[in-house]
Amino acid sequence: MSSVVETRKAQTFLGSSPKLRQSEPEKEASADNNVPDNYVSWSLRNQKPRPPVTFDNLLDNIQWLSFIILTVTPAIAIYGLFTTKLQWQTAVWSVVYYFITGLGITAGYHRLWAHRSYNASKPLRYFLAMAGTGAVEGSIKWWCRGHRAHHRYTDTELDPYNAHKGFWWAHVGWMLIKPQYKPGAADVSDLSKDPVIRWQHRWYIWLILGFGMVFPTLVAGLGWGDWAGGFFFAGAGRLCFVHHSTFCVNSLAHWLGEAPFDDKHTPRDHFVTALVTVGEGYHNFHHQFPMDYRNAIKWYQYDPTKWFIAVCGALGLASHLKVFPENEVRKGQLTMQLKRLRETQDGLTWAPDVEELPVISWESFQEQASKRPLIIVAGFIHDVADFLDEHPGGRHLLVKYVGKDATTAFFGGVYDHSNAAHNLLSMKRVGILHGGMQHGLEDKSIPPAQRLRIARYNELAGSPYASSTAVSDNEGMIG
Repeated sequence: MSSVVETRKAQTFLGSSPKLRQSEPEKEASADNNVPDNYVSWSLRNQKPRPPVTFDNLLDNIQWLSFIILTVTPAIAIYGLFTTKLQWQTAVWSVVYYFITGLGITAGYHRLWAHRSYNASKPLRYFLAMAGTGAVEGSIKWWCRGHRAHHRYTDTELDPYNAHKGFWWAHVGWMLIKPQYKPGAADVSDLSKDPVIRWQHRWYIWLILGFGMVFPTLVAGLGWGDWAGGFFFAGAGRLCFVHHSTFCVNSLAHWLGEAPFDDKHTPRDHFVTALVTVGEGYHNFHHQFPMDYRNAIKWYQYDPTKWFIAVCGALGLASHLKVFPENEVRKGQLTMQLKRLRETQDGLTWAPDVEELPVISWESFQEQASKRPLIIVAGFIHDVADFLDEHPGGRHLLVKYVGKDATTAFFGGVYDHSNAAHNLLSMKRVGILHGGMQHGLEDKSIPPAQRLRIARYNELAGSPYASSTAVSDNEGMIG
């Protein structure tokens, strides 16, 4: 998520110059019309980065406007904490206004304007614009430009808050220190057509003063006479919490949790992140399906922003709530589940590859069985030397089949062996009997644990079970 102020054009954050405040262009060319297909690599090759930050050039690299806002605001709140008694009415109002301004960012700046995940009526748009302004995180247009760049260039040098640069860089560092590279191109020409955004952009400096500090102070002062508490707690203290709540979407949501939909990039899902970000904590889902108005798809997952939008939809204030097709969401989940299963599968030891086993004639099998305990089950020759004394049914049941075919006994003649027994037996394969596969036993040749084995697309044609085991007349010693 974007945050406090613009990194290079402080004028935009402050409401622009008088000339810019007079009008906004009705039509604006798309900023990404002519970017090359390999834009990230092209940009890094053709853009001269700022020199690394050192102690000597630190002062030149600080973004002073952001620095002042992010240090003075908590300083005011801390001073108030030691000098002003917190009244319960002010405490409640601070929490309420925290959620109002937080929703201005999450439901307004983020899901409505940055991702266009639903349509909002003009009254709702004005409410969200004013609430978002109270969070003092830049104008809608500037905020959305940075956030769209974040989604388009996630985890690259063109991502304004690249999580690969570290937790604290993603959380707050990118606002305090000038970046080495300019953020990647992102189009926001659609936002210039919204009169609400043009109104906010024009009067932004007055709106952040009004809704950031004056309004919460007035409510507490006129409501129950707590002017100082309104200023220190509902104003500065609440603002500090809103800031770091938003920052956690850039940092905590890319660090804590799991990736149930795609692990290509850093976004993660976690309940704790959802709690501290007004519902934006299911970030892996969001990066996979950014046009969905939800972050949390389960009814029990904490996402008050989703609930707020849904209620607005029921009241007729919002419409066209976008939901990504459930079938495609489940595909994403299945892909990651299969990937985790494949990782588990690759960590196990499996039966020898059929193609690597020697093919042995019946005569050679009997000759070698006179020297070691070999038995045949479903056309495979097994060495059971290390299992004779471990066999649950007793040593004698194995010994009597040495040098013989025990297929019928293994699959039900004596005891219908379990999947575990079948899997264990497959690990003792040492050869294949030439012509020994009996008709109807093809499925028995595959151990149960491997019948649903996870295979990559380029492995399917080369399945070791796709061809006959009787592939050669060559004699060989069983390994």
